[in-house]
Amino acid sequence: MTKDELHQLRVLCLAFPEAIEDGDGVGNPAFKVRAKIFALRHLKDDRMSMWCKAPDGVQRGLVESEPERFFVPPYVGRYGWIGIWLDDETDWDLVADLVRDSYCMTAPKRLVAQLH
Repeated sequence: MTKDELHQLRVLCLAFPEAIEDGDGVGNPAFKVRAKIFALRHLKDDRMSMWCKAPDGVQRGLVESEPERFFVPPYVGRYGWIGIWLDDETDWDLVADLVRDSYCMTAPKRLVAQLH
């Protein structure tokens, strides 16, 4: 992942109300709202990826339809999180949609209401 790609991920994640970046702990970095992670960057199998929460059924559909792009992340995958590889072919509009869904699943309703 280049610095530009990390910058793009930061711009997407930090655009949400009260979103912060946390470099300590899980993910490098992790993006949180009210101390709860909604997205993180993670090195897996020597490739950079982004993990985030996904609505029910989305993980399975994405992984089955595009296994070269999506995967079930270890540890949190059993809770419906989705992993997407971040590389030269990254669809940043899709990443933005996934991050938004994850933020909305994590943030308090009052903060989510500010998005509409």
